[in-house]
Amino acid sequence: MKRLTLSSLLALSLLAGCSSTDEIVPDIPPSELYQEAQVSLNEGSWNTAIEKLEALDSRYPFGAYSEQVQLDLIYVYYKNDDLALGEATIDRFMRMNPGHPEMDWVLYMRGLTNMAQDRSFLHDLLNVDRSDRDPEPSRRAFVDFRRLLDRYPNSEYAADAQKRMVALKNRLADYELATADFYVRREAWIAVINRCQELQRDFPDTLAAKKSLPLMLKAYEELKLDVPAERTRELIKLNES
Repeated sequence: MKRLTLSSLLALSLLAGCSSTDEIVPDIPPSELYQEAQVSLNEGSWNTAIEKLEALDSRYPFGAYSEQVQLDLIYVYYKNDDLALGEATIDRFMRMNPGHPEMDWVLYMRGLTNMAQDRSFLHDLLNVDRSDRDPEPSRRAFVDFRRLLDRYPNSEYAADAQKRMVALKNRLADYELATADFYVRREAWIAVINRCQELQRDFPDTLAAKKSLPLMLKAYEELKLDVPAERTRELIKLNES
């Protein structure tokens, strides 16, 4: 018997999912199927909407509803917390429709989708500090919102994207601070200084940047670097005034 690779198993599972969706969704004209999908979407029945939209997408990939179906899928995947599927659909849409008039919305949804991946329901429920978790999804979200603002500064989504970038910036800065604190506990003083300097350079207007100054001072003192230590003390005094 041949051994199945992970990619083979994934492909089989995807095919099984498509075939089961085709069995669930009746073979009706695309216009009728799309209307049913819209009813489910408007009712907030995300799973049902996904089944119908996926059936449309697989049965009529180049049909009259193709682009709108993909846009709807981006939305319902996000609402249903199917974030990996949402990101894949966004990337596919952007690749196939680079000049689409709703590209600002697609970029906005890409930012929201990436932002949503940097959270945990259990952590949110228990109010657990997540600052030491790898913030890669937040980095991607920050880039997405920046691209939206650069390309479409007058977009109706620009103001909200700007607000979200502030929150993302604080999230990224908190991670850098948590990393610097980890190096303090390891007594890796050069690493502490490097992290704190990067934090103050990249996120100077955050609370984390202010909190990093005492960590950097301790590192300078441990290394007997008197001149930069004195400069850091002066910075701390300025931030306290």
